[in-house]
Amino acid sequence: MLVLSRREGECIRVGDSVVITIVRVAGDKVRVGIEAPANVVVLRGELQPYEREENAAPLVIAPRNPPGESILRAAS
Repeated sequence: MLVLSRREGECIRVGDSVVITIVRVAGDKVRVGIEAPANVVVLRGELQPYEREENAAPLVIAPRNPPGESILRAAS
């Protein structure tokens, strides 16, 4: 794992198309902005699918769902 220190307003580039910006640091919280192409799925760690039951339907992660629609859905 690469660990970097950044200040408010500073960026980290990932590859050619992803930019992570430290928007605000307040106490123990850091606000992060992520610019990525529509075909790149960006999820918070707690939303990332982990090991599922053997017989469960596979998950499809749909990039860029309309507001209010779940980002995880069972495959058809």
